[in-house]
Amino acid sequence: MNLMDFLPGIGGGTIVVGLLALFVIISIFLGVRIVPQSEKYVVERFGRLKSVLGPGINLIVPFIDRVRHKVSILERQLPNSSQDAITADNVLVQVETSVFYRILQPEKTVYRIRDVDGAIATTVAGIVRSEIGKMELDEVQSNRSALISSIKQLVESAVDDWGIEVTRAEILDVNLDEATRAAMLQQLNAERARRAQVTEAEGKRRAVELQSDAELYAAEQKAKARRVQADAEAYATGVVAAAIQDNGIEAAQYQIALKQVESLTALGEGNGKQTIIVPADAMEAFGNAFKMLRGVAK
Repeated sequence: MNLMDFLPGIGGGTIVVGLLALFVIISIFLGVRIVPQSEKYVVERFGRLKSVLGPGINLIVPFIDRVRHKVSILERQLPNSSQDAITADNVLVQVETSVFYRILQPEKTVYRIRDVDGAIATTVAGIVRSEIGKMELDEVQSNRSALISSIKQLVESAVDDWGIEVTRAEILDVNLDEATRAAMLQQLNAERARRAQVTEAEGKRRAVELQSDAELYAAEQKAKARRVQADAEAYATGVVAAAIQDNGIEAAQYQIALKQVESLTALGEGNGKQTIIVPADAMEAFGNAFKMLRGVAK
């Protein structure tokens, strides 16, 4: 046997080994799947759902299992959409909405719904019309946060079978037609005028109350002053009465003369008084007063 007889055998074995090596390499290449953190892979076996591959290194059966869908699990935003709605008080409004969502269960999303964005947008539009139809225009404007929360809950419930989580639902704007806007502006101006009148009336009423309180306080103070003066006069009268009782008629005459002197003094102290009226018995009153004073001094 010569060397030429061994060459065919060696060549055939090398080809087989090469093919086996190539098969192994291809199997490893098809059987190992590295999934990014932001995605999930849906694997099918003979056309049926086999598994869902999460982020990292995953193994599948080569030539039998196939990665059919690569689904991003990042949060998504639907394009802003506007839809008309009619409130409970028959006002036509145009509502602009925005929705954010993410896919949690890709196996439900890819096998239960074809156009995810379109389906969510349609669902949101129907829910917004329904919820706004239950509220009046003033409630829509003032209770926007409650309306957004209600819409978000209803949308989450509607898309739950699709393996989707609605993270945010926003009402960006509520627009009115020109006629409604003009009517609302007129109503707002009327309300402002009414409040101004009420405030002015309240101010006037408060001013009257304060003036009444001031007058009442002044009257009370005058009454107290009169009471004190009356007490003083009563005390003085009591002292005079006691003096008369102790000293007789001379004390009474002294008091009368003293009052006359005080009256004449007050009359003479007035500004611009060039003429002083003196009673005929004034000198006699002065004399009596001086005599009494000398008598008291003795």
